[in-house]
Amino acid sequence: MSTAFLTNWIYVAAFLAAGAVLVVLILATEFLVNPRHPSPTKLSPYECGIVPLGDSWHPFAVRYYVFALLFLIFDVEAVFLFPWALEFRSLGAAGFVEVLIFIGVLAVGLLYAWRKGALEWH
Repeated sequence: MSTAFLTNWIYVAAFLAAGAVLVVLILATEFLVNPRHPSPTKLSPYECGIVPLGDSWHPFAVRYYVFALLFLIFDVEAVFLFPWALEFRSLGAAGFVEVLIFIGVLAVGLLYAWRKGALEWH
C-alpha cells in the first residue's frame, strides 16, 4: 500500500473522530446549559392554545392515509414525466409509446381509486 492511500485514510479517520467529538461536545453543552424547570403547563401537549381534552391516542380514518399515499404515488409518477419531456425528440416513436403505456397504467390506477371511493373526502 502506498503512503498516499494510508494518508487519505488517516484524514478520513481524523474527520470522523472530530465529528464524534463535536457531537459529544454539543450534547454535553446542551445538557449543562439547558434549564430544567418542569411544570404542569410545560408538560402538557401544545395544541394552538386550546386546552387538550381526552386522550391523545385517537384513531384516524384509514381514508386519510390512503388519500395521502395516492397523492404521493401520483406526484412521484408525475416527476418521472419531466426527464421524458426533456428527451422526447431523441427517444422517437418507441419512447412515445412507452410513455403512453406509463400514462395508461396511471390512468387505470386513478380510475380504480376513483371507483373505490378513495378520492372522496367526506
